[in-house]
Amino acid sequence: MKRIFTSAFVLTGLAFAPGFSTAQEAAIYSGMDRIHPAWAKNGMVVAQEAVAARVGRDILEAGGNAVDAGAAVAFALAVTLPRAGNLGGGGFMVIHDAESGDTKALDYREMAPSTADRDMFLDDEGNADSNKSRFTGLATGVPGTVAGMQMALEQYGTMTLAEVLAPAIRLASEGITVTADLADSLIGLENRLKAWPSSEAIFYKEGGAFFEPGDTLVQTDLAATLQKIADEGVAGFYEGETAQKIVDAVAAAGGRISMEDMANYEAIMREPVTGTYRGYEIVSMPPPSSGGIHIIQILNTLEEYPIGWLGSNSAETIHLMAEAMKRAYADRSEYLGDPGFYDVPQAELISKAYAADIREGISRSRATPSQEIKPADLTPYESDQTTHFSIVDKDGNAVSNTYTINFSYGSGMVADGTGVLMNNEMDDFAAKPGVMNAYGLIGGDANAVEPGKRPLSSMSPTLVMKDGAVYMVTGSPGGSRIITTTLQLIMNVIDHGMNIAEATEATRIHHQWLPEVLRVEEGLSPDTIALLEARGHDVQVMETMGSAQSILVDAEEGLLLGGADTRQTSSLAVGY
Repeated sequence: MKRIFTSAFVLTGLAFAPGFSTAQEAAIYSGMDRIHPAWAKNGMVVAQEAVAARVGRDILEAGGNAVDAGAAVAFALAVTLPRAGNLGGGGFMVIHDAESGDTKALDYREMAPSTADRDMFLDDEGNADSNKSRFTGLATGVPGTVAGMQMALEQYGTMTLAEVLAPAIRLASEGITVTADLADSLIGLENRLKAWPSSEAIFYKEGGAFFEPGDTLVQTDLAATLQKIADEGVAGFYEGETAQKIVDAVAAAGGRISMEDMANYEAIMREPVTGTYRGYEIVSMPPPSSGGIHIIQILNTLEEYPIGWLGSNSAETIHLMAEAMKRAYADRSEYLGDPGFYDVPQAELISKAYAADIREGISRSRATPSQEIKPADLTPYESDQTTHFSIVDKDGNAVSNTYTINFSYGSGMVADGTGVLMNNEMDDFAAKPGVMNAYGLIGGDANAVEPGKRPLSSMSPTLVMKDGAVYMVTGSPGGSRIITTTLQLIMNVIDHGMNIAEATEATRIHHQWLPEVLRVEEGLSPDTIALLEARGHDVQVMETMGSAQSILVDAEEGLLLGGADTRQTSSLAVGY
């Protein structure tokens, strides 16, 4: 079938796709003042980087399903979006199988080495040393991406690991065209990357000169690593030559990953966390992600307020959202961690009864100071540079995937001879109870460093279900702001009736309890800000938040509607 779009969103006046009636066209393109989503009939991929998105689309068009396309996109992003796409990191994937109606949550989060200990990031005076947890070998956890993609394919895919790796191998060996976005990021992260000769040799020209837009970037070592995985399966990464090079590089930088740690890594298929909001089912990632629990907790809190009537980004709506967010992030600091090591009170946190208790403490007219908000007593109840992609195939299967190496380009270190950038995810542990991490998040004993433990994450790949079928696929990067970005995508669609492109482009807000700042993007009127400040909020206009990549399923019209976030210039929604 002829491809019908390749843009992040389309505006009125563009040509319609063949095969659609005038009535369908009118339904999609009604309203001359709206931002319109991209759309397709058979399959759609929405990702932060255009080349990788097209790789996924091609897999779908060739007969692969959403999981096949997801694995192909994940491997391609390791080549085309090196600051976030990865082999040396990890993440989460929510998978919906349309035939069985089953939805699962794939945890391929990084793990602490077997010799890790809770004081490994403290200095001689017992203070948290952020350099150790971010820019040395100690910062690197055992990577999970390769194992995660293999598990997804084994349980839900139709293609082999070698087949989905082929596009990434070609891109790495033949080279990618350097975009303005990639060139700018390499200039901005020059100091971090050039601190490692192995990284400088790949991402800069001879003599340290910068790549320019239009140049070709070849990643020969990465191509060889990808080919080894294609030939040998996950053993080609977690055992043998590649694993040894990773272990040696991490050790030389002061880290602790061993060959046994690599060989023993396992992805985990978990049950997703679920809730309801105004008749829709919310399906998201459970711990060690905090995202799903707190999205549902915040939605539960807001459900009894007339959010749609109050209006999108009105002072009243933002005030209520901020108050609900603060309380969720306070609970995050106390109760969230790896469920293999800590008994997370999940049922209590997402209960409607607990949400009712939260509402009792929220004033409609006054912002509650953060020092007055403490993690709840639940006994009676029981990395900015991440990337997300969303996929739906012709059969209704869906993938929502968020993965990361934490900071932009992770620790900055490429394991010499592999082309693999190493994560600095160990900073997501609480280096010391009560001390903020790089995203200002507070952690306690639930997220303390322990051998084999997975650090707490905010990554929130999410599905919204309607009548048992996928209605919305969404997620975003953004560090601590992932939860609130994903939340607002859901609310913009359900509460405010926005199409997926409008929901994606709308101005975002964020409050995470500490620091006591209501962060907003450009776009709120001065009047709205003044009303929020009058209620006691410390409003700060700051840089944009997130890069949401989302799909809305219009079952009535038989359409897939895509919204690719223009906050990142290389994002793309593409289908056929």
